[in-house]
Amino acid sequence: MAIAFFVPIPSIVFHLTSLHCHSLSTDPPHPWKWLAQHPIFLANILFFINVDLIFWLIGLLQANTWLIDLYWTVIPVLLVHYYKTHPNGEYALWRSRAVVFLTWVWSIRLTHNYFRRERWEWGKREDWRYNDLRKKFPRSWWWLQLFAVYVSQHAFLIGICLPMYAVHTSKKPWNGWDSVATIICMSGIIVAYFADTQLYNFVQKNNLLKDLSMPGIPNLDKGLWRYSRHPNYFGELLWWWGLVVFAWNVGHGWTFIGSLLNTFCLAYVTVLVEQRMVSQEYRAKAFREYKATTSVWIPWFKCTPTRAKDKNT
Repeated sequence: MAIAFFVPIPSIVFHLTSLHCHSLSTDPPHPWKWLAQHPIFLANILFFINVDLIFWLIGLLQANTWLIDLYWTVIPVLLVHYYKTHPNGEYALWRSRAVVFLTWVWSIRLTHNYFRRERWEWGKREDWRYNDLRKKFPRSWWWLQLFAVYVSQHAFLIGICLPMYAVHTSKKPWNGWDSVATIICMSGIIVAYFADTQLYNFVQKNNLLKDLSMPGIPNLDKGLWRYSRHPNYFGELLWWWGLVVFAWNVGHGWTFIGSLLNTFCLAYVTVLVEQRMVSQEYRAKAFREYKATTSVWIPWFKCTPTRAKDKNT
C-alpha cells in the first residue's frame, strides 16, 4: 500500500516545483522555459522516469507487475490536471471542467472495479497476460517486461490522453459538439460499469458453485452480454472516442491516433480472451455457440447461426 501511494510523488513534486519557479519569474530559467513550451514532451519524460523505470525496478524487486494495472486508472487523472495547470495552458472553463469531471468519474469507476475484482487487496495478482509472457520467456522476462509492460503502456496512456492536452489549448466557447462528446463519454462510462458489474456477479456466482462442488455456468449471456460479447470493451472505447470529439471540436482532430491505437490493442486483447475461452473444455462449446450469434463489441440483436440457417433450407 505504501508503495502505491509514494510512487507518483517524484512527478508530482517536480511539476509543483516547476510551477512555483515559473510563478516567481516572468522569464523562467532554461531548461524550464523550453519545457514550458512543450508540455507533451515533458509529460513523456516524467512518464519514462517515474513509470517506465521506477515501476519496472519495483516490479523486478517484487517479481510482480501489479502497479501498472492500478495506475492505469490514476495516470489519466494526473495528466488531465497536469495539462490544466501547465503555464501554457489556455482553455474554455466549462469544457475543461467537463473533461476533468468526466475523467474523475471514469477513474473512480475503473478503480472501484479493480479493487472489487481483486477483493479489495493491493497487488494481489498481476494481469494473466503478463503471467503468460513470464512463463513463455522465463530467462529474458526481467528486461523484456520493461518494453512489453511499461514502455508499451507508456505509448497507450500518453496517446489516449492527448485530447486532454487539446482541450487545454483552446478558448473556443462551449458548443453543441461538446454536449455530444459529454453524452458519448458518459454513455461509455455507464455501459462499462454495468458490463463489469454483470461480469463480476457472474464470476462470484461461479465461485460459489465451485465451493459447493457444483458445475459452473459456462458462459455469461445475460444483460448487456446478451447483445455483445465484450460490452465492457465497447464502453471503454466509447469513453475514449468521446474525448476525441472534444479535441476535434477545438481543432485537434489529430489526437484520434491514441484512441485508434487503443482500439487496435483492444481488438488484439479480444482475440486473446476468446482464444482463452475456447481453450477451457467445460465452456468451449457454449462459447462457440454464443460467438456465432452475438456481436463482438457493439450491442446488437442476436443473429441466427449460419449452420442453423443451412439446415432449414
